[in-house]
Amino acid sequence: MTIPAADLARLNNCQHHAPHDFYGWHDGVVRTRRPNAEAIEVRTADATIPMEPVGDDIWEAPLPEEQDYRLAITYPGQPAREVACGYHFLPTLTSFDQHLIGEGRHERLWEVLGAHVRHYETDLGPVDGVSFAVWAPNARGVAVVGHFCGWNPTQYPMRSLGSTGIWEVFIPGIGAGEQYKFAIQTAHGQRIDKSDPMARKTLAPPETASVVVDEDYEWNDSEWMEARNEDLNVPMSIYELHVGSWKQGSNYASLRAELIDYLLEHNFTHVEFLPVAEHPFGGSWGYQVSGYYAPSARWGDPDELRALIDDLHNAGIGVIVDWVPAHFPKDEFALGRFDGSALYEHPDWRRGEQSDWGTYVFDFGRNEVRNFLVANALYWAEEFHIDGLRVDAVASMLYLDYSRDEWLPNQYGGRENLEAVAFLQETNATVHRHFPGLLTIAEESTSWPGVTAPTSEGGLGFSLKWNMGWMNDTLEYFQKDPIYRSHHHDGLTFSLVYAFSERYVLPFSHDEVVHGKGSLWTRIPGDNWNKAAGLRSLFGYMFSHPGKKLLFMGQEFGQETEWAEGFSVDWSNLEGWGSEFHHGIKRLVRDLNTVYKDQPALWSQDFTGEGFQWTKADDYNNSVLGYVRYGSNGETLLAVCNFSGNAIDNYQMWVPKDGNWKMVINTDDAVYCGAGTDLPQQVTSQDNAMQLQMPAHSVQWYELA
Repeated sequence: MTIPAADLARLNNCQHHAPHDFYGWHDGVVRTRRPNAEAIEVRTADATIPMEPVGDDIWEAPLPEEQDYRLAITYPGQPAREVACGYHFLPTLTSFDQHLIGEGRHERLWEVLGAHVRHYETDLGPVDGVSFAVWAPNARGVAVVGHFCGWNPTQYPMRSLGSTGIWEVFIPGIGAGEQYKFAIQTAHGQRIDKSDPMARKTLAPPETASVVVDEDYEWNDSEWMEARNEDLNVPMSIYELHVGSWKQGSNYASLRAELIDYLLEHNFTHVEFLPVAEHPFGGSWGYQVSGYYAPSARWGDPDELRALIDDLHNAGIGVIVDWVPAHFPKDEFALGRFDGSALYEHPDWRRGEQSDWGTYVFDFGRNEVRNFLVANALYWAEEFHIDGLRVDAVASMLYLDYSRDEWLPNQYGGRENLEAVAFLQETNATVHRHFPGLLTIAEESTSWPGVTAPTSEGGLGFSLKWNMGWMNDTLEYFQKDPIYRSHHHDGLTFSLVYAFSERYVLPFSHDEVVHGKGSLWTRIPGDNWNKAAGLRSLFGYMFSHPGKKLLFMGQEFGQETEWAEGFSVDWSNLEGWGSEFHHGIKRLVRDLNTVYKDQPALWSQDFTGEGFQWTKADDYNNSVLGYVRYGSNGETLLAVCNFSGNAIDNYQMWVPKDGNWKMVINTDDAVYCGAGTDLPQQVTSQDNAMQLQMPAHSVQWYELA
């Protein structure tokens, strides 16, 4: 049988949906396409048959009966190399896999799409190779290209698996470490080379090729994983970090050597990494992702990231990673217009583009796209043992008019993105079903109701939500000169109006120390002494306020400059003249974390009004706050805050209980480079009142004995 002219033309132009119908064994003929081959033989168990070139780099040989065979291929100046024929193998995706993908319900998508090292036992012996599968429903043809074929798209065309839109091929004789892309022929007859959306490893940017990986990492964190549970009434103090700029040039391996001891020294319970998924532009900090399944190669290989997480777990530190399902960049090699059409992105620009960031927006209503993202969340939990996903830019997903002059309403004429809501609910429900102890945390900046309510009750189903209102109000208050703070007292007290409406994290994140905002240090008014005192009082207030805690790297010692990903954390602040203030802040954060972890009153009732009571909320003239935190075990801790620039003596504070109150934190202590005012270490209350000395710019915590 000769190849019909129309099919040959399509094969020659890499536009054929079924190359397996012609390559391999068919009707007594073996056929293969091998550009630049000098000679080829078909070898069976009992015969060697020379192949004849028939034009267009195609070779043929008679083989009357279908059986296992090998191709012995000779290229100029090289000895013959014997390989199996990939076009003699069945598809690696089962019909059930294809059914689940079509419905958007394949929860282990990474195991069937992308590149996978395969091993087969055949009549002529073992065959090793790599299978490739990619979703490109609007393509005329798809081929795998790489160094193994000189990036020639005619050698390894893929077959279409029907209505699923998936293309597949198995290539024997290659393995882990091979670089590859998909050469896609669009409906308009153009060739575009794309990185694999499911690649689990890439070359380091600016290179864009995907890399075949065969993972066999052996985890050693079973004790941590088994102990992980759904209890949120635990201490949670998160250190947010950008991998490449904690120390300039840092990576997964160097963090493994240096970061863990640093976190333990300062008693943080969790570390949160800015996105580690592959991204082409470092200046996006990882928030414009091109490889959702691949840890960024600029910082090491996937197993090095696994080893870092493994060590963190064995040190008792949880790991959260930032996850970006809201949008993706327009780089031509990546997801954008993947098969020549709007595929991963919504086809209507009023929904499919986010002009603020110059990015595309996912089509959350499309089964395969939703599947790609839900499976990706499961992938990071399964393959990297992460303990939490902090979901970026949730508000941009929820509202169709988010930062848009022109927008497309939903089916009811409203501004809510109903498909995105359903996607977030599905992601949270699915992740929590498979990994009950895994946190999902929303960066959501509006008053959308029920962000942390269960999906069964119509909520979005997140574990926690960043309290952006608290963050904005608090920073606005603290950057004012103390003489003006009395006029803005409700900027601090307002947070308790809604503090228990959601389960909150209090974030001082990277977003607050970039783009000309300055650092926390520069926002505090006054000279260095007052800046340091102001920061210490800010942290004393933060760590006693209901909600989990998050500090961005450098804030733990009051870094003076704002963050830029091209520079390290400014460790020089801890050296030379003036460094005593920064050492004081650093020691205070360590002690705050220590006391915080040891005091159930500060975390065991974060999400209920039963854990909080005002003792002084209305003294705006003195800029004083007082409140009690109650633990579920009955422990009681009083926090008193003097945010004025004046010390106050003999201040009478109402308290709910009488007894002896032991001081456990004083942000003005000399060990923190404070004024070191000699304060009583224990104060006794009578008739529900206690007399206090309150240094300027200070916070004290008292534990009821």
